[in-house]
Amino acid sequence: MREALKEAGKAFTEDEVPVGAVIINGGKVIARGHNQIERLKDPTAHAEMLCLTSAMNFLNTKWLNAATLYVTIEPCSMCAGALVLSRIKNICFGAKDPKAGACGSVINIANHKKLNHRIKVKGGILSEECASLLKEFFKKKRAKK
Repeated sequence: MREALKEAGKAFTEDEVPVGAVIINGGKVIARGHNQIERLKDPTAHAEMLCLTSAMNFLNTKWLNAATLYVTIEPCSMCAGALVLSRIKNICFGAKDPKAGACGSVINIANHKKLNHRIKVKGGILSEECASLLKEFFKKKRAKK
């Protein structure tokens, strides 16, 4: 999660919502990503999505069934859906997202009974550090207005 926090820090300095992600496979970081929505003018450029693409390119596969995603906030429905489709083994997230979390907070796509893949999910990892970075970012945004 510390590596994901480093990625979130990059997003923060780029004036992006500070979300960072890394994917571990075989004990090694194989992909990194942070939000790039503003830079790319793309609402799908979430840290998880960019990280997923990078990991699949690195492994030259469409499935990540031995990999673990570490992300600083609970994935949204788009990201959780993509993670199910990638057949990733584990999701470890920091802060819960009570407005858009799709791994249990609002809905649970990661473990939906009707989907063909379920992901082991663990939340609350370094949650205070992950949440404080988000709070600081939005406090700074409100102060600019």
